[in-house]
Amino acid sequence: MSAPMFYVSPEQQVKDRAEFARAGIARGRSVIVQRYRDGILFVAENHSQSLHKVSEIYDRIGFAAVGRYNEFDNLRIAGIRHADIRGYAYDRRDVTGRMLANAYAQVLGTIFSAVTEKPYEVELAVAEVGRTAEQDQIFRLTFDGSIADERDFCVMGGAAEQISASLAETFTVASLPQALATAVRALAADPEQETAVGVEALEAAVLDRTRHQSRKFTRLSRAQLAAALEPVQPAPARSPRRRANRPSAAPDAAPVQHG
Repeated sequence: MSAPMFYVSPEQQVKDRAEFARAGIARGRSVIVQRYRDGILFVAENHSQSLHKVSEIYDRIGFAAVGRYNEFDNLRIAGIRHADIRGYAYDRRDVTGRMLANAYAQVLGTIFSAVTEKPYEVELAVAEVGRTAEQDQIFRLTFDGSIADERDFCVMGGAAEQISASLAETFTVASLPQALATAVRALAADPEQETAVGVEALEAAVLDRTRHQSRKFTRLSRAQLAAALEPVQPAPARSPRRRANRPSAAPDAAPVQHG
């Protein structure tokens, strides 16, 4: 006796796949990408010192991601290879953030549309620092291949809506220490945070246009973060709450991780 066949409308399939991807992304800890006076700042809540959520892609281009670690790390590696081949075959100036963002959008859109494949549980940001502040670009990409050009900042993962609303109230194009302080305060707006986000739980990097080298990406050490945030008074600790509305994040060292 053959198994019964069930019909699922295309609209319902898309809805189910989108809900599945969003649930995976929501387990990840938040990432902020924002402009500051001398370039672009990346700040991520990340307890691991080896599993990075922020990375360099090319000379002036950085990458940040949240979601399932093995999936966005594969995308990061593919982006580096794509940029290297294009820069070698043509010219380094032909490697742009817009080009890489479009390539990522095509890959994510294809995977999301393929019924036989699970959608990627990732959200990405590709940022390029320009020679002037007006040329800075931040692109945000979602699991279905949608792409948005963000002017000043973007927030991904976790309580992105609350953190984005908090950051919008205080954001200015400021110096690096001020931008770091603003980002850390915004991360504390996550209602699931039980305590203030400490330096040991942060990963940060910058695309610094003032660097004389062609490579503008610099990863900030925890000592540099502590020095920059020293004048900032930490936010008061929150009373412990149960994570009822969102699944708990997988530990950073887990083989399959939502970062």
